[in-house]
Amino acid sequence: MNRESVLAKIRSERVVALIRAESSAGLLDCARALADGGLTSIELTMTTPGAIPMLEKATSELPGFLFGLGTVLDAETARTGILSGARFIVTPAVRPEVIGICRRYGIPVFCGAFTPTEILQAWEAGADVVKIFPAEALGAGYIKSVRAPFPQIDMMPTGGVNELNVGEFLKAGAFAVAAGSSLIDGKALKEGDWNGISAKARVFATAVAAASRG
Repeated sequence: MNRESVLAKIRSERVVALIRAESSAGLLDCARALADGGLTSIELTMTTPGAIPMLEKATSELPGFLFGLGTVLDAETARTGILSGARFIVTPAVRPEVIGICRRYGIPVFCGAFTPTEILQAWEAGADVVKIFPAEALGAGYIKSVRAPFPQIDMMPTGGVNELNVGEFLKAGAFAVAAGSSLIDGKALKEGDWNGISAKARVFATAVAAASRG
């Protein structure tokens, strides 16, 4: 998939799932469970031990999914992630060198920012989407407010997004949202409660559909 098709798929699903699995087997099973609930865009963070080997295995065994690498702080890690199969890269803060390497490889980059100044800096540096983090600090109202002067900038709230407020963030103008523990409960992941994870994914997908209908 090229850069445009990756962004189009995420824009369509509108939810990126954040997984912090303890093993590649857990990651694969969790990904399949999310897919059963309608979500196939997944971010594996670098704070997960063995993230790169897990990413390689996941992209090899589940080629129809969109796996991205998150919490990327430097260009070297971004390049390693891209060569390991990441379809998109996510940073927690404005990292121009990471944006640069992603542009070079034609890979979408979601760059973390919070203030209006940081949001504009990230976009001017070449970020495809600006990740608004932590989103729970000011809620959906903040997205609506910063979208007013920056309607040309796609934004993805992350942190504090759950099944109750996902619709509010999307109606406020978010390109998509990212959800971690509210979507993938740590206990469910550890115990292999794949039916429970699928059920929660369906709740998110239903909320997204409702928000899209207005």
